[in-house]
Amino acid sequence: MVITIASGKGGTGKTTLATNLARAADAPVRFIDCDVEEPNAHLFLRPVITDAQPVRKLVPRIDAERCTLCGKCAEFCAYHALAVLPKTTLVFDALCHGCGGCTLVCPEQAIAEVGLEVGVVESGQAGMIEFAQGRLTVGEAMAGPVIRAAKSNIDRNKITILDAPPGTSCPVVATLLDTDVCLLVTEPTPFGLHDLTLAVETVRKLGLPHGVVINRAGSGDIRVETYCRNEQIPILLSIPADRRIAEAYSRGEMLIDALPEYRQPLHDALLACIALGETGKISQIKNPVRFD
Repeated sequence: MVITIASGKGGTGKTTLATNLARAADAPVRFIDCDVEEPNAHLFLRPVITDAQPVRKLVPRIDAERCTLCGKCAEFCAYHALAVLPKTTLVFDALCHGCGGCTLVCPEQAIAEVGLEVGVVESGQAGMIEFAQGRLTVGEAMAGPVIRAAKSNIDRNKITILDAPPGTSCPVVATLLDTDVCLLVTEPTPFGLHDLTLAVETVRKLGLPHGVVINRAGSGDIRVETYCRNEQIPILLSIPADRRIAEAYSRGEMLIDALPEYRQPLHDALLACIALGETGKISQIKNPVRFD
């Protein structure tokens, strides 16, 4: 079971939920931080990193002697990573997605691919949690290759939790692909509802079973709950706006360590998420877990 924890916006408590679900599993779990532009799950899980593997993106290099400046490579590239001028062909590495199409369409076989390092995947252990995280090199624009490299650590024989980047852009889609279920974290505010609707549209386009966690419940209004009810989206967990949670977070502490009463509800929510992923049916989900 591969579970992606995502959100339509940043700051909803996505990493807090993901790390605490991993700890609440009470079984060997694999955790992968796919927020490669700013991974921070390690601050809470505190793994011992034992391995680091560079991530390389294949980019084209032009053999000027063989190139006839026909322009077919530039015509093929949807991302405008190549430009054919009257006397030379330019390559813009930052725009290249590493698809390799330009090498296939070149009639003169004047294009070779070389590996350009764009990040690193670090792995280690945090108790019963097998940990991995991608880290994009500062200044690189494309997170996809690092996310895909981080996801190579997925073990489908175990519960694997992916901490996705915030938002609904390409890095989020790269994280969601080939996963079993998505848990969307939101907050009961107008901004939270707006971005939740975008996230729901995204996971529905991908055909993923999905549920919602409402964080800081009680700090806003009931429009998120109304939306979920109208859209038949199960709310698997509702976490109150508890100052103690914020204080524990500011100290870099795990929620279930600072407030042990949260362990069982988080464990139950994880089981509900697994059930949703296995059945894909909302009818199989019990009433949402709440803290009263």
